[in-house]
Amino acid sequence: MEAKNSALKKTSYRIKRYYAYILATVISLSVPFITINGNHLFLLSFDKKQFHLMGVAFDMQELYLMPFLLMLLFLGIFAATALGGRAWCGWACPQTIFRVVYRDLIESKLLGLRRIKNKQKEPDWSKAENASKKLVAIIIWSALSLIASANFMWYFVPPEDFFAYMENPSEHMLLIGIVLSTAAFLIYDVVWLKEDFCIYVCPYSRVQSVLYDDDTYQAIYSTNRGGNIYNEDKEKIIFKAKDLPEQANECTTCESCVTVCPTHIDIRKGMQLECINCLECVDACTTVMGKLGKDSLVQWSSTSAIEQGKPTKLIRKATIMYAVSLVLILGLLFVMGGKKEYMLLNVNKTTQLYKIKENNLVANNFLFLFQNTDSKPHTYALEVVDNNDIEIARFRPFKLSPKKLAKKVVVLQTDKLLVNDKTKDTPITVTIRAYAVDEPERVQVFRKAVFIFPRADKLK
Repeated sequence: MEAKNSALKKTSYRIKRYYAYILATVISLSVPFITINGNHLFLLSFDKKQFHLMGVAFDMQELYLMPFLLMLLFLGIFAATALGGRAWCGWACPQTIFRVVYRDLIESKLLGLRRIKNKQKEPDWSKAENASKKLVAIIIWSALSLIASANFMWYFVPPEDFFAYMENPSEHMLLIGIVLSTAAFLIYDVVWLKEDFCIYVCPYSRVQSVLYDDDTYQAIYSTNRGGNIYNEDKEKIIFKAKDLPEQANECTTCESCVTVCPTHIDIRKGMQLECINCLECVDACTTVMGKLGKDSLVQWSSTSAIEQGKPTKLIRKATIMYAVSLVLILGLLFVMGGKKEYMLLNVNKTTQLYKIKENNLVANNFLFLFQNTDSKPHTYALEVVDNNDIEIARFRPFKLSPKKLAKKVVVLQTDKLLVNDKTKDTPITVTIRAYAVDEPERVQVFRKAVFIFPRADKLK
């Protein structure tokens, strides 16, 4: 029996969650520092007006990828919920991780203010010793909150810039204000708001119920074995063994599954919005029932398996639809990502429609805004690709450094009679190809420009 209990402890969901928290923390702290060819793994920089994804830098004008990323995010969450309930909440959500660090590590392990297995009982704060320990806990968490807040900012301000800015804090008070405000919120959230954030603030709990079905994995209590603790109106009923068949009534009413719940619910009442699938109740019941040589009454399973005795179906209509949708969005994301433009070009006409020079030479002036979004310098050139009668009269190839912009006045002109219309000016759309002389096939863009040709009576 001792060996069995020891094995249960080694494989408890709490320990597995701690490993998941460590992994999530390491990933969160590491990603901002990972670069590929000078570009970050993930970065949304409003300062540089860039979005980095998997080592590829996209300019703000290229944020056509964002809808696909948002769809991928939401569909991914919905798919994960349909399969494993609120597994994200219990196993990877920063809110849960922060609360575990503060409650289980700082308050329980380091300061001994509470027991990990009893999350319902609050320490007696009227005692001076507990009050002083509470102050120490807040100070420790405040320091960790500053690190977490800075880590959050590194996804918007790259670490190399962040630390450079910190050398001159007086010049970057907005950044410091955001970091301190975020840290202050984390302190309030974790120390005072606690799990109420999950219950009342987070919108995820409000949509989870419509994503669940009979095959969704969740923490579920077996009424078939343990008996009904609540009636249909969710009111607690008197539990009497003599009123139930002998094989039922396995629940000892020890309340271990209740006292260990961080969101203060009773899992025996059925599915509830407050449940974050942390599986603390499963561990608690496993320990108690294990001492009796029985399986846990609360299990990580599905309604089909526990109540209907049917095997849980992982492959079903909902999961197939989610899988197909995710594959399609991923495919579109890679296709669109492969169309990245390594140079950006905006073409704008000047206020002057056209200018007529000697020998009926018609000229149109344009303002070209070039931006080098590649990681190396390029020399840019222009050509008209669909109208041999219009030529580029004023533009010389020039070199532009990475991430730099340049404005150039470009003159298009023609000495041909393109349109013989005495009633009105005629707009003619031409296609301009801008390209890098050193890599013309990889670095090139095509833009439309409207050339205004004057009416015939203005020509000599």
